Amino acid sequence: MGTTVSFPSNGSEAAGYLAESASGSGAGVLVIQEWWGLDPSLKGVADKLAAEGFTALAPDLYHGELAGHTEMDKAAQLMNALPQDRAARDMVGAIDYLLAHSAVSGDRVGVVGFCMGGMLSFVIGAVAGDKVGAVVPFYGAPLGDGGPDWSNLSAPIQGHFAENDDFFPPDAVNALGEKLEAMGKSVTIYVYPGTGHAFAGDHNALGTFDNAAAAQAWSRTLEFLRKNLT
Repeated sequence: MGTTVSFPSNGSEAAGYLAESASGSGAGVLVIQEWWGLDPSLKGVADKLAAEGFTALAPDLYHGELAGHTEMDKAAQLMNALPQDRAARDMVGAIDYLLAHSAVSGDRVGVVGFCMGGMLSFVIGAVAGDKVGAVVPFYGAPLGDGGPDWSNLSAPIQGHFAENDDFFPPDAVNALGEKLEAMGKSVTIYVYPGTGHAFAGDHNALGTFDNAAAAQAWSRTLEFLRKNLT
């Protein structure tokens, strides 16, 4: 089990859930929350990464606020009210905390995000540049005209998306992947047949959890992180 830690965030302070590598030291991974907040399910992802030899930190981007899995209106309000500049500072602070931690090896971290966090994983990959060595978004992406400046993105991306997803339609996600590839970026997008949004969330808040697809996506994620970070 992990612990709650605090870290500097551009002159202020942020907090998060840290799960250290079961082997004592491993590559660092930033885990970015869904719109619910830093809930037990997301902490569980950090714990699973630690069991696989990574040291994972999930920053609390809502600063203590949390929505239950039956409180979709509250989750939407929290997401829409999230100050984007503060979130970016907190994620950069979390990356710097990981890179300086004694239980982290290497000079780059991975980023794994879900839904809102999947979108933010693209963003922080572009913002943090060569501090990030691998980006793994699950069913979330900056679609339309709201994307970041992609010029600093150097990490390869492996995305996991649902076939049936009104929030992040696969055609739009693939179009983003093609745009980034045209800019010389490395992007692989997996679309899982028959799945819906949040198919890898074992909380099953939307009734879309798909054990087989989740297991396949997780296996691909671990392989991708190990290839690019260790």
